[in-house]
Amino acid sequence: MLFADIPGQEETKHTLINSVKKNHIAHAQLFAGKEGSANMAMALAYGMYINCEAQKENDSCGECTSCSKFKKLIHPDLHFIFPVNTTKDVPKDPVSALFMKEWRSFLINNPYANIHSWGDTIGTENKQLIINTDDSRSIIKALSLKSFEGEYKVMIIWLPELMKTEGANAILKILEEPPAKTIFLMVSNNIDRLLTTIQSRTQKVMIPPFLDEEVKKYVMDKYSLDEKKATRIAFLADGNMDAAIRLTSEHEDEDNHDMFRDWMRLCYNLYKKTNNLIELNQWTEAFGALGREGQKTMLQYGINIMRETLVFRHTAHQLVRLQQEDLVFVEKFSKTLTDDMIETVSNRLNETFYHIERNASAKITFMDTSFFIASVFNKKQ
Repeated sequence: MLFADIPGQEETKHTLINSVKKNHIAHAQLFAGKEGSANMAMALAYGMYINCEAQKENDSCGECTSCSKFKKLIHPDLHFIFPVNTTKDVPKDPVSALFMKEWRSFLINNPYANIHSWGDTIGTENKQLIINTDDSRSIIKALSLKSFEGEYKVMIIWLPELMKTEGANAILKILEEPPAKTIFLMVSNNIDRLLTTIQSRTQKVMIPPFLDEEVKKYVMDKYSLDEKKATRIAFLADGNMDAAIRLTSEHEDEDNHDMFRDWMRLCYNLYKKTNNLIELNQWTEAFGALGREGQKTMLQYGINIMRETLVFRHTAHQLVRLQQEDLVFVEKFSKTLTDDMIETVSNRLNETFYHIERNASAKITFMDTSFFIASVFNKKQ
């Protein structure tokens, strides 16, 4: 992957490229960023640049033998370790090597994708994915050999926070004193879950979320979207490129505004009329018909609206990332809610998103969430 393929992030790119030019390549680096950030894409571009046979001023050449193999993720000196679990095809002793074909396709199609998408790709049926101890031992074995073609051996570990403690301890020595011309690139979405002994042996590279404009331009250029829809997707994605890519395939994201607005009004008036309970039940049925991705999209829209409402309450409209009817709704909503109410409802929406993502019953979950939000609103009334 070329650095040019990654939207924005110019400062991070400049720092990484300069480290190669000045021969200050740290042997163990931790690319830390939130889900949907450019941390994996940046690690791939960095590894490719390091081994490029004709490096350009600000990127790999993209054409040499090394670059060609890196693009296909088949370079013999490029190694991967990632979380797995048993599947129908791998009923026992799962390790990364058994999923390499699926992994290459998964990563090439979307280097910003999350672990849930990876689990769906290999068919783990919602089992928790982990990096097994056997995989940790395979790191030592793979790196004990000399490089085949490139100047450096590159070991990319995706989500090292999911590595078993025993396995993490097993790689401490090689992480601190790796063989010559060996680089560890750890790609983490939650460094707080990493062992301190691992963190202390790595140089951190902090990868910021994508800016709205970067997301907007990316989806417009790659998916030929009009500016209005691209703007809405950027708002919903909130710096998460994986979420933005998934939203491009949604039938129509503009309905989220109307649906969330109507839901909040229904919750606000729930206890005023008996008929509102019937309407809530009808609304829940409609929500269940959206499908999991549609439900998650609407919830993410709601979470973002709650945040923007809080921002509006304290800064008026200067820092609000909204336009037209969304902005009008937030302005009115901010007059109805207190800061504590916004925090409470926002937390509940996040919890609901969590459960829906893990295949909880949509109708039961949303009915329960509706009653909870209604009780929050009713306390003020």
